[in-house]
This record gives sequence, C-alpha cells and structure tokens, in this order.
Amino acid sequence: MAASVSLGVGSLVWVEDTELAWLDGEVVEVNGDTIKVACTTGKTVVVKASGVYPKDAEAPPCGVDDMTKLAYLHEPGVLQNLKSRYDMNEIYTYTGSILIAVNPFTRLPHLYDNHMMAQYKGATFGELSPHPFAVADAAYRLMLNEKISQSILVSGESGAGKTESTKLLMRYLAYMGGRSAAEGSSQRTVEQQVLESNPVLEAFGNAKTVRNNNSSRFGKFVEIQFDQRGRISGAAIRTYLLERSRVCQVSDPERNYHCFYMICAAPAEDVQKFKLGNARTFHYLNQSNCYELEGVDESKEYIATRKAMDIVGISSDEQEGIFRVVAAILHLGNIEFKKGKETDSSEPKDEKSRFHLKTAAELFMCDEKALEDSLCKRIIVTRDETITKCLDPESAAVSRDALAKIVYSRLFDWLVDKINSSIGQDPDSKCLIGVLDIYGFESFKTNSIFFWCWPSHELAGEFSAYFEQFCINLTNEKLQQHFNQHVFKMEQEEYTREEIDWSYIDFVDNKDVLELIEKKPGGIIALLDEACMFPRSTHETFAQKLYQTFKNHKRFSKPKLSRTDFTICHYAGDVTYQTDLFLDKNKDYVVAEHQALLSASKCSFVAGLFPLLSEDSSKQSKFSSIGARFKQQLQALLETLSVTEPHYIRCVKPNNFLKPAIFENKNVLQQLRCGGVMEAIRISCAGYPTKKPFDEFVDRFGILAPEVLDGSSDEVAACKRLLEKVGLKGYQIGKTKVFLRAGQMADLDARRSEVLGRSASIIQRKVRSYLSRRSFISLRLSAIQLQAACRGQLVRKIYESMRREAAALRIQKDLRLFLARKAYKELCSSALCIQRGMRGLAARNELHFRRQTRAAIILQSQCRKYLARLQYMRLKKAAITTQCAWRGKVARKELRKLKMAAKETGALQAAKNKLEKQVEELTWRLQLEKRMRADVEEAKTQENAKLQSALQEMQLEFKETKELLMKERGAAKRAAEQIPVIQEVSVIDHAMVDKLAAENEKLKSLVSSLEKRIDETQKKYEETNKLSEERLKQALEADQKIVQLKTAMHRLEEKFSDVESENQILRQQGLLKTPVKRIADILSTPEKTPVLENGHHLSEENGANEPMSAMPIKEVETDSERKMKKSQQYDDIDALIKCVSKDIGFSQGKPVAAFTIYKCLLQWKSFEAERTSVFDRLIQMIGSAIENQDNNDHMAYWLSNTSTLLFLLQKSLTGTGAAGAPPRRKPPPTSLFGRMTMGFRSSPSSAQLAAPHLEVVRQVEAKYPALLFKQQLTAYVEKIYGIVRDNLKKELAPLLSLCIQAPRTSKGTALRSGRSFGKDSPSSHWQSIIECLNTLLCTLKENFAPPVLVEKIFTQTFSYINVQLFNSLLLRRECCTFSNGEYVKSGLAELELWCAQAKEEYAGSSWDELKHIRQAVGFLVIHQKYRISYDEITNDLCPILSVQQLYRICTLYWDSNYNTRSVSPDVISSMRVLMTEDSNNAVSSSFLLDENSSIPFSVDDLSNSLQEKDFTDVKPADELLENSAFQFLQE
Repeated sequence: MAASVSLGVGSLVWVEDTELAWLDGEVVEVNGDTIKVACTTGKTVVVKASGVYPKDAEAPPCGVDDMTKLAYLHEPGVLQNLKSRYDMNEIYTYTGSILIAVNPFTRLPHLYDNHMMAQYKGATFGELSPHPFAVADAAYRLMLNEKISQSILVSGESGAGKTESTKLLMRYLAYMGGRSAAEGSSQRTVEQQVLESNPVLEAFGNAKTVRNNNSSRFGKFVEIQFDQRGRISGAAIRTYLLERSRVCQVSDPERNYHCFYMICAAPAEDVQKFKLGNARTFHYLNQSNCYELEGVDESKEYIATRKAMDIVGISSDEQEGIFRVVAAILHLGNIEFKKGKETDSSEPKDEKSRFHLKTAAELFMCDEKALEDSLCKRIIVTRDETITKCLDPESAAVSRDALAKIVYSRLFDWLVDKINSSIGQDPDSKCLIGVLDIYGFESFKTNSIFFWCWPSHELAGEFSAYFEQFCINLTNEKLQQHFNQHVFKMEQEEYTREEIDWSYIDFVDNKDVLELIEKKPGGIIALLDEACMFPRSTHETFAQKLYQTFKNHKRFSKPKLSRTDFTICHYAGDVTYQTDLFLDKNKDYVVAEHQALLSASKCSFVAGLFPLLSEDSSKQSKFSSIGARFKQQLQALLETLSVTEPHYIRCVKPNNFLKPAIFENKNVLQQLRCGGVMEAIRISCAGYPTKKPFDEFVDRFGILAPEVLDGSSDEVAACKRLLEKVGLKGYQIGKTKVFLRAGQMADLDARRSEVLGRSASIIQRKVRSYLSRRSFISLRLSAIQLQAACRGQLVRKIYESMRREAAALRIQKDLRLFLARKAYKELCSSALCIQRGMRGLAARNELHFRRQTRAAIILQSQCRKYLARLQYMRLKKAAITTQCAWRGKVARKELRKLKMAAKETGALQAAKNKLEKQVEELTWRLQLEKRMRADVEEAKTQENAKLQSALQEMQLEFKETKELLMKERGAAKRAAEQIPVIQEVSVIDHAMVDKLAAENEKLKSLVSSLEKRIDETQKKYEETNKLSEERLKQALEADQKIVQLKTAMHRLEEKFSDVESENQILRQQGLLKTPVKRIADILSTPEKTPVLENGHHLSEENGANEPMSAMPIKEVETDSERKMKKSQQYDDIDALIKCVSKDIGFSQGKPVAAFTIYKCLLQWKSFEAERTSVFDRLIQMIGSAIENQDNNDHMAYWLSNTSTLLFLLQKSLTGTGAAGAPPRRKPPPTSLFGRMTMGFRSSPSSAQLAAPHLEVVRQVEAKYPALLFKQQLTAYVEKIYGIVRDNLKKELAPLLSLCIQAPRTSKGTALRSGRSFGKDSPSSHWQSIIECLNTLLCTLKENFAPPVLVEKIFTQTFSYINVQLFNSLLLRRECCTFSNGEYVKSGLAELELWCAQAKEEYAGSSWDELKHIRQAVGFLVIHQKYRISYDEITNDLCPILSVQQLYRICTLYWDSNYNTRSVSPDVISSMRVLMTEDSNNAVSSSFLLDENSSIPFSVDDLSNSLQEKDFTDVKPADELLENSAFQFLQE
C-alpha cells in the first residue's frame, strides 16, 4: 500500500516493526532504493523506500475525530490516530460514516447519561464528537425523513464491547422513540421490554471467556419497529447459533452461562426448593476454577433477572419452570455411570448419582426409571421388531450431555420466542431499525496461520478451528462482502456528489470464498449434508471428498501434516479446520427417547419445550442439518440488511489484559484488518484517498505559490492555479474539495517542506542580524552611561561646596532676625495689657444699667396681662352658659327621633328570632327524617338481601328440578326408542311407567309453585323500590326547604345589617347637627367637630349647608331596587374588563390597567367578600390576553401589569387574624346595599370631616377568594416571565450555534489582513445577539417592567449562553483552537460592553454567569500553555472548571494556524489520575453543564423592588372616568 514518494533527508516517515507494528522516525540518509531512518525509540533501521509511509508533521497530537481528514490515509496513520485519541480517553473515532469504538475497560458514565443523549438529539452527523448516539440518531433521522428502514451492524472480537455498544444504541432508540410517562403508565411499554430483554438474554446466552467477562455466545439481530410518528410500536429478536457445547464443557479459566451461577446464589427458599448448593459441587460448573466475577454479585443479578423477566412479560409460573429446567440440567451433569451387570451396559455409579437422577426426574416431572433408561439405553425400531440396546458408561455420559444441551437449547429458543410474542410486532409498521450484534472472533498466530476461534478454545493446543468457527467465518465473509459493497458505494456516491470524473474502482471481492462454502450443489456445506445422510460416512471420508472436489481451488488447501484437516483462505487470513466433529455437530436431531420422555412430562412448561411431532412431519424431517439451517438464517439476515440503509460500528479491544490505558499496536492493527477497516481504506486509496476542502488546501499549500492568492478571493480558482503552478497531474477539483491521488499529498508536503526550509534560513539570517545589532547598541549605550556617571560625580562635588557656603550665610541672617523680633514683641505686649484693663471697666458699668431697665419692663407687662385675662374669662363663661342651654334643647328633640327608630329595629329583631326558631325546628325534623330514612334503607337493604338469597335458592332449585326433568324425559325417550328393538318380548313394566309419570307430575307442580314464588318475590322487590324512591323524594324536598329557609334567614341578616348601617348614619347626621361635645362622646362617634382658627366650633349654619349625599337613605329596600343595583354591579365589572383588556398605557411610569383594577377592587370591597365572580373574570381575561406568546411587546405589557397588581395585592391583603391587623367589632356587610351604605363614609362630605387623608394602598383583611386570586396572579406572573425568557432563548439558540466557531477565511485574506481574529470586529452573529438583547431591553423598558424581573431575565439568559457555548466547546473539537478562542473572546467582550451599557439595574450579575466560557476561552488564548502547571490552571486561570472539563479542553485543543501546543504531558497525567480516583462518582464525572429553567424570584423580591409612594400620582383610565359609576377613581 505504500506509495512511491520522493523522500529526502529530514523527511518524517513510518517504518514497519515486528514488535510495535509501526515506528515513526526521520530519514537521515538516502542511498538509492534504501534509506536509513532514525526512529524515535532510539534505534536506527535501514529499509527500502517502497516499504515506508510518509508521516504528517502537522497532525494534531490528540488526533482527528474523522480519519478521512488525515493527510495520509494509511495503516500507520490510522493506528497512530486511534492511539492518540485513546490516550486522551477519546474512545470513539469516525472513518467516514463508520464508527470505530475502542474499549476503555473503565466506566465513563458521563458519556452516556440523559444529558448527553439530549445533546445528540437532532444534531447533524459529524457536528459533535464521535459517539454511538450519533450513529443511532443518524439512522433514526434517515428513517423518519426518507421512510427507509435502517440497520446498524456492530462487530468486533470478543471483549471489544459489542454488547455494550448494542445496549447504548437500543437505549438511545428507546429514548427517541419512547412514549411519554402518561402514555406508558398503564402498562409496560415496548421500549421498556426491548431494553429489559438484554439482561434476560445475557443471563442465558452470555458467559465469561478468557478475554471477556460477559461474552455473547450467540448472534443477535434486534428489529425495532416504528410507527408514522417515530414511536416504537413493536420489536423482534432473532438469534443465531447458540454455543450449546458450553453447557457440558468449560475450559479453565472460563465459566458456564451466567444463569447457572445465579440460581446457585439465589435466595435460600429457591435453593432449597431446587435442591441446589455451592457451584463448586456441580460437574458442569467445576470443570473450571473460576466461579465468581470481580464486582458482580450473583444473588443481586438473580433478582435483577427475575425483575427483567417480569417487565418482559414472563409470568411467575413460567419463571418457575425456567429455573426448574436450569436446576435439572445441573443435576443431570452430576449423574455418573459405571458398568452394569450385562455386557456393554451401564447404570448410575453410586447413591450420589441416584440422588441427582431422582432430583432431575422430580424437576422434569417425569418418571425416574424412564429417565434412567433414556440415558442408558437406545431403542432401535426395525420393520419386524423393536430392539433395545444398552449403552456403555462412556456412551451414557454422551447421552446425558446430549440431553442437557438439547434441553438448554430449547429453553433458550423458548425465551427468545416468548420475548418476541410478549413485545409483539406491529403489522402496520413501514420502517424499522435493526441492530446486529454478531459473533466475536479472536485472532491467533500459530505457524503463520490465523485462527478465528470461540473464546472457549483459547488454550494452547486447541487453536485449530471446529464446526462452530466454520459457521462464524461464513457469517464474517458474508458481512464483509456486504461491508465492502457499502464502502465502495459510499466512495462512488461522494465522487458523484462532488461531480468529478472517475472510473470504476476495483476492490477485492470474496465471492469465490462464499461459493466455495455455500454453493449448492458442490459446496462444503452441501458435501457435509450429503455425508451426514449416509450412516457409514466418517470425518475421514468427508475430508477425502473435500480434497478431491476442491484440489484445484485457489482458496482451498490441504495441510501437509494432517489427513483430515483442510485450510480456507479467508479475506483476513488462512484458517485450518479440523473435521473430527463436523458430522456430529451438523446433525440437528433429538434422541427419540429424550423426546418421548420430556414430551410426556407432567410439567406443562417442560412438555411445551418438546411438543409431540405428527407422523407426517416426522417422516418429512428425517434429516435436519445445522449448517443448512444456519445458511438459511444467514441468507434471511442478509436479505433484511440489503433492503435497509446500513450503518457500521467496529469495536476494537486495545489489549488482551482487559486493563485500561494499555494500547497494543499489533493487536489493534490485526482487528482493524479483520474488521474490514483497512479494506475500506484500501478502497479509498484506490481512488482519491486525500480529500481536502478548498480553504484547508489553500491554508496548507498556499506558500508554494503566494502570487496566485494576491487579489483573488475565489478559493476554487486559487486551488486550480496553485495545482497548475506546482505541475501536479491526475488530481480532481470537486464542488467543495480537492481530490488527490495516492502519493500526491506527500509530494506537495515535500515541496512545502523545501519552501519552509528556505523561509527558515531567511528568518534565521534576519534573526542573527537583529541579535548582532542589538548587542552593538547595548555596548554603545553602556559606554555612554559610564561617561555620564563620571561627569555627574565631578559636578556633584562642586555643587556640595557651593551649597555649604550658601548655608552659612543663611544661618547668620536668620539669627539677627530672631533677636530683633524678640525685642519688638516684648514692647507690644506691655501696651496691649494696659488697653485691655481700661476697656473692661467701661463695659461692666454699661451692663449693670441695662439689667435694671429690663426688670422694670417685665413687671409692667405681667400686671397688664393679668387684668386683661380676668376680663376675658368673665365674658367667655357667660357666652358658654347661653350656648349650652340652646344646644341641650335641640339635642333632646333629636334623641326622641332616634328612640322611635330603635323601636322599629327591635321589631325586625323579633321577626329574625322567630325565623331562627322555625329553622331550628325544621332542622330537627330533617335530622329525624334522615334517621328514619336511614333505618328504612337499612331494613330495605336487609329485606332485599333476604329476597335476593331466597330468589337465588329458588332459581337453583328450579334449575335442578328442570335438569332432573330433562334427564327423566331423556330416559323416557331412550326407553321409548328401545321399545321397538325388543318387540319380540311380550312383558312390559307398566308399574315403572306409571311411577315415572307420577314423578313427572310432581316435578311439574313443583316447578309451577317455584315460578309463582319467584313472581311474588319480584313484586315485593318492585314495591320496596317504589317506597324507597318516594322517601328519597321527600328527603330531597325537605333539603330544598331548609336551603330556602337558610337563604331567607341570610337575607334577613343582610337587611338587619343594613338597618344597623342606616342607624349608624342617622347617629352621625344627628351628631353633625349637635354642637355639644359631651353628647358626641356619649354616643361613641369617632368624628370630632372641626375647630376654626379663631377657636370657635362650627356653627349650625355650617351643618345645614352640607350636601344631600350625607342624608340617610330609605330604611327598606325593595326587590326591584336590589336587582337593579346587582345588574349595575355586573355592568360595572363588564366595563372594567372591557377597558383593561385593551392597551391603555402607562401613567407616571406605572401601568394604568393594574392601578385601575386595584382601585376598583378596593372600592367594591371585593377583597373582603366571601363570594364574588370578579376575580374569576380577571383571571380569565389575563389568560386570554397572553395566548399570543410570540409577541414580546404584548408579553412585556402584561408582565408589567400583572407584576404591579401583584405588588399592590401583596401590600394590601392580610389574612384573617394577621399580625398588625386592626381589631374589628363585627364583619362588614356583604350585601350590595351594605357596601353602598359603607361607601358613604368615604364620600366627599365625610372625607372633609376625616382628619387624615386616605392613602393609595390600604391594608384590608382578605377573604379566601382574594387570597386565591393572589395565588393565581402569582402563577401568571411566573408564566409570563418564563414565556419572555424562553422567547429570547429561542431567538438566541441558532445564533449561538454559529458564534461558537470562527468563520473560515481564505488564505489570501489571511495573508493580507493577518490571522488574528481578536483584532477584527466580531461577526454579524455576535451583533445579532446584541441586537436581540437590546430589542428585549427596550421593550421591557417601554412597558415599565419591574427592574428585578428584567435583571432575572437577562441573568438567566446569560446563564443559558454560558451553558450552550461551553457545552458546544467541549463537544466540538474544531472549536478548541487558539484562533477560535480569540473569536469567542471578542464576542464576549461585546457582551461585557452591553452589560456595562445596560447598567447594573437591568444587567445585574449577568456578566458573572459567563464564568465557565470566559475561563475556558481565556485558557485557549494563552500562548505558552506547556509552561503552565496544574496548580496554576486550577487556582489562577480556571478555578471554576472541574478536572473533567479541564481535561476535555486540554485534550481537544489543537491549532493549525499558530502551531501552539497544549499543556504538558505531566499536567495531563495529573488530571487523569484525579479523574480515575473520582470515576465512581457519576455526577462529578459529567463535564457538561445543565441549564437552569427555574423561576428565580419570589413575591417578596417583587414587593421589595417597588414602593407605595410611586403610585400617588398615577391617573386611572380615561375611558372609565367618563362613566358615572367610576367617579371614585378621581379621588
């Protein structure tokens, strides 16, 4: 496969090695066709140039996720890429559409949780990291969109992880096609049964082998059917070639099937019931020294398997039968034989064998002697007689093992059929997805011959293949042919899609091998069936027949040292087969004695495993071949696969020690060859193995001809001119890629290396020149600095002497100044002291005179004040006496009127008491009636029960009598029929006839009496029912009367409360006209008469001039008036709903609708009402208003209104008995009249009398409807908040997927403008995000949404941005680059600028929510990552990121533009150690972030963000102000 390339000294190459498969090194010498290579391991080798492969020097150290992106697609490149990714815990890699899965041999739970499945749901194939979920999602999407069935083929050797990969695929398909919890709650869903079928089949079909603790010993194809909506509607499981020989033969250190060990570790009652014990005591299990698996509890596995059987649909009785059969097989294995009394006979060896024979017979529920005879004897049927033949002990043991194998095989087939019938298939399903988990194979090398073997034949000396391996290899040949055709088809489709000229590519076809094996007639299987039909055929004659038939076939050969073996050249190597047991294993028949014994079992389950065959079917199936049947199954499988779109997963086992972090190159390479991966690469190399997108091609090879990039932005034209410039031939230019032939990539790289070498020389010359010049400049600068230092020292000395001289002169001058100033200060102080004494004496004399004058004035003013006050008090006393006499006369007149009104109130109270007594009497009568009715009902029930029992007894007697009558009639009829037969007899028994006739008459009379009694019973029953119905009607009428009386009493109470309200108003009116303050105190009125500024009270004229609204209304309210007022109230509610349902805007920054609703509810006393419909109307209005959820402007308007109304309710409403609530003497009236009379207290006239002004927000004692309305309003606020937030997320989601990766730029643009994205402005995607944020912020501001809600919306949105960008960064390798980090960093800077402009009031802590992506991007843009220690990363650079996240970023990092390296291997090792220590914690192992969609605020947060004083200047709706009923809004 090596391409002939021009290699020079310094070229990097791969050379073949016997130990490590391939070694990388550097060419140090070229001698014609041979080259000398210095390998990185330290040794030097000389090889031919045709046997080496070029190495890509710019390949990422952590590999690529799709190996078709490799610059050199060859064996060492593929192997190195897998090894690099495996070292980084990246176990999945694509090769085009093929997924290669390397078994990590450790738990990686974070790769398979529900969050990871959600990430791959709907993602484009190849967009995220390679994963089985991506393959399953691609198949699921193709099935839905194209309506074509899909299939996923999982293959690999034993221990490579096929079973686990199959489980993951089925789990993801169940996740995508599963029903919701509501749909699947009533019964077990199909997807649950499909998933739980895995542990059941694993328990009975999997076993431990040398290289796998859970190896599948059968092939499995699961068909999952889907309906039109993509939901799982049915499933079917098909199995192939169970390894039956393992039941009886186990090699050390392997184990038998898991179910045997499970039942030995079952609960004590099950073990005792089946008479089991330790697994070491059974022959079928103790052939190996391995009884337990590390980390597996067999008792727990037994319970889990039983639970899985329940989910699958296997009943408890069937489970009992299954484990009964399994226990019987174990007991069969412990039956040993010895020679019998007769010649060549056998019998059980000892009492122990007898015990196990008896136990097996009990478990099979068959006869013990019959079981012994079926094991020790054979019955030969001839034409003339039946011959019984005894078997020797060895033959008896073989017969015993044959019985055990056929029973276990039938049990496994029954399990599969039961699972299929329980799950069920959908006949209407048009599409399905099939998952194929086919046999594992092993590769050995003995005498240069490869053997594919079952793991049970992995011991030394047992490397030759048997019949089972022959069938397995046939399967692999068939699937390899299917795989080659698919790969060839995909390669040609890509050429067609890219519209390039291509010719037919020849590939190795294994059709000749398939014809050699399965051709009919003349194939190996046909010859084997033919040999099995002849009783005298042996394996020697079969081998000679093969030698004669295929002696000239190129794929068939005869080993030199064997007379019965043969060798077939398969696509993966030569395999030698031993024919010793071919004939015996190919015969698929059941011993007749075994069939008869078990089909006659008393256990229905055991008998069902061996149904009786009809004579016709037994004659038609005299001979049945396993090989022929397996070939038919395989053909049916391939037909199914041919009508589906295939997807491939190749599982690879990195080492044979089943240990993590070990990668064996030769082992992996052999698996890649046997798995067909290398064949796919060979097919690709036959055409155009190197496929480079235009931008990558220009970036890599643009330096070969820089002139073709100047002034051109067309990458296609640039690629064409570049290839023409370098003179390359045979390439193709597609629509999106450049296609290169094998070897052309190496040629271009060689030329590129030359250009880079010349450029490096120029750079080195320039650098050396720069360093020399810098050294000269440094020396010159040093000399200049030395000279300056010397000159400075001389100048400093001269300056010091000059400074000392100036200091001496300054000291002398200051001393003389001090002495002169001291003499002057002494003289001045003496003069000031004399002046101060003279001025003080004059001031004291003036003060004494002023004090005497002030005392005289005070005495005069007090005397005049006393005389004036004495005169004023005399006048005031005379005036008050006159006023009291007049006001007393007026008050007595008003008191007489009030007493008359009180008498009328007493009459109403008496009527009320009388009605209450009537209600109590009726209530007592109702209770008495109820008790009587209950007694009648009980008596009726008892009577009905007696009548029913009597009726049943009569019916039974009638039925028995009728039967007796029918029997007598039948006997008479038979006797009559017999009479003609014995006509010759002349004697007739007339007595008997008369007796029978008499008995008939008695029976007829008894039947008629019974019928009469039945009719009477039915009449009594009907009368009783009528009586009970009449009493029930009477009780219902009494209930209705009680309800009417209660309603009337409630109305009277309302009237009484209205009268009390009127009396209260009359008292207030009387007090307003009464000027005496003492009377007001006696009547306990809280209002006080206002006092004028001059000290006088209000005069009588002021009270008479009050408006008419303060006068009392009529005492009695008619029904018509009440109805009219109730209708008016409904009209007011309708007017309010109609008004606020519109957009009526804002006032003083507050929503008018919310303020208007609150004022109306407060005025109508709705908060204090026990029952009202206004709250339901408001909630219904809000719900209908927010139906249009896509309009953010509309949502913001209602968010502002609902949150403001909720704030007002939170400040106003207090529950009953709440702390701080004012004490109330009686509940307020709930009637309309009562509320209107209470409203008079807040009328304009009474408001003039009240001292304090009412506030906008008042506290009221809320009833249940108001509290419920508050809860519903809170729910709507949270709902509208979530709608606005989710709308913003929907707008940002497509933009974020574009913002995570920097846009591609052409090489020419990069050369002209530089490669740093950080210096350029962010792309339009980031600007679109900023525009979305600004639009929503402006909308919320325009609608005056509360700042706390705005802050929470943007905080959660930025958290969503952080989660999406960070998760995408960890899932996409192309995003973890230096240039992409600069691009994302520039976008984050724009978001930071937006947060600063939006201010903290609205942005809040939004910027802090981006901490994960900020730290990750900050790590990506560091230049020298390899110098950073682990502590610096975790403590300084990325303290918020977990070890798993840091490890993921470090392993995914690559940089094709700047060639910067990731962190050092020591740091990676430290991270890996920490991850291994914490691997058992599934939560901490997850590296992806979860999105938080909760509601982050409470009602208290909303209340604290607003203030009551903000609503003092809010104006209500203008539309309502025009309505006279809403005039209270103007207050």
